[in-house]
Order: sequence, then C-alpha cells, then structure tokens
Amino acid sequence: MARIRVLVVDDHRIFAESLAAALAAEPDVEVAAAGSGPAALRCLERAAAEGRGYDVLLADAELGATAVPARTGGGPVPVPAPRSGPGMAGPVDGIALVGAVRAARPSVRTVVLAEKDDPARAALALQAGACGWVAKDSSLQRLLAVIRGVLRDETHLPAALLTEVLRELLADRKHRSESEKLVESLTPREREVLRCMVAGLGRKAVAERLFLSPHTVRTHMQNVLGKLDVHSTLAAVALARRAGVGPADLEEEPGLAGDVVERGGQLA
Repeated sequence: MARIRVLVVDDHRIFAESLAAALAAEPDVEVAAAGSGPAALRCLERAAAEGRGYDVLLADAELGATAVPARTGGGPVPVPAPRSGPGMAGPVDGIALVGAVRAARPSVRTVVLAEKDDPARAALALQAGACGWVAKDSSLQRLLAVIRGVLRDETHLPAALLTEVLRELLADRKHRSESEKLVESLTPREREVLRCMVAGLGRKAVAERLFLSPHTVRTHMQNVLGKLDVHSTLAAVALARRAGVGPADLEEEPGLAGDVVERGGQLA
C-alpha cells in the first residue's frame, strides 16, 4: 500500500500532536509535526535528502515562530529550534510558508488550516500555491478527503468561501491588469529607471548605473510617478511589483542595492 507522507505545521503543541496522532491512525498515512516555518522547511529538506519526501504539508494559517518537537508516527523525531544566523531562515507565517514550500519543493501539496474563514487570506493562500483551505473545526474525515483530493491535483475550498474568494482573486487580477497598463505607458528608459527604483537604488546610483546625469534621472523619476499616477516612490515600487516588474539585475555591480529611502516623494 502506497503511504501518504504528511507534515503538520502548527505552533500549538497539543493541536499539532493530536492531529498528527489522529492522521497516523490511518493505515496509509505517515505523519510528522513541526512547530514553525523554519523547522518545517528543515524537515522537508532532510526528508528529500533521505529520499522520503513529504506528499502533503498542512500549515496553520496563523503560524507563529514557536517550535515544537517533531513527531513521526508514535515516536519523536528531533527538529532543531529556529535560530538566527547566516543561512538560517527567519520565522514565517502560514501563507509565507506556503510560498516557500512551493518555491523549494513544488511537488509537495500544501493545505492551510484556519481558525476561521477569511476570504482575503484564503485568496492569498491560493495565490501563494496552496491547494486547499480547511477550517480547524472540520471533521477528520473531511481533512482526509482534502488530503487525498489535493494529491489528485484538486483544489479544495469551503463552499461558503468560494464566492468571496473568487471575488478577491478577480479584484486582484483587475488591479494587476490596471497596473500593467500603466507600466506599459512608460518609455523603455523610464522602465529601466523604474526597475532601478524597485531594486532600491537612489538617484545617484541610478545615474551611475545608466550613465545619466542626476538631473536627468530626477526628470525620469518624476515622469514615472506622473505616468503611474502615484505621488511617492514607494507607491511606484508597490505598483511596479503588482504589475510584475522585477528589480534591475545588480549582480554585476554589488553594493548599489539598498533600502528604498523616500524624501519628499523622491528617492534619495
């Protein structure tokens, strides 16, 4: 019998261990639990290295940073607590974890467990790559049906949430489409300047990078703000990101990137 490997990620120890134990009672389910996003990512990495990757990850929508020991079946498996330092991931919430798992382990299906129905967060979860949204007060049989369903490439949402989630997704698509149209109105040079703004470059750094005078860069930045119909560089960067505009590639010129600093509506 093919076994389904499930990783429960929740920072409430009693809930995580109780759910893991309940799921492990199923003959075709093998379960582990982790109490934080970083711990979950380490579990996924270690399991993949051992050739025993997880199939489904259940993530608490309101996941915090408190770690709990991982458990597999009936026995404990030590999972290091999150810590700071080079190369260590910081704490992530449930939605961010979904995106991180999608990027690192795209074969793992993710399902978000939520205390309450929240159309906006459910839409964010789906956009991040989640395959399902399940209320924590659902029955075990309902959760098992979702777990097996997502492995068949199904997407599961509570019926009561469906209309609102679709409305949220359509609204986001509309905003993204409007942002894309505004960005398309920019000249090629203005788009270059916008990408530099997204990368966090100040006026002087943009001028050096594009071989322009600071005055010319200032003019381009003012034109960008006007065409995007925004009144600050931070708003321009937010709109650009919504339209899918990525930052300028700074790999060949390290040291130019920095924080977006706003002074009187202009990049410093």
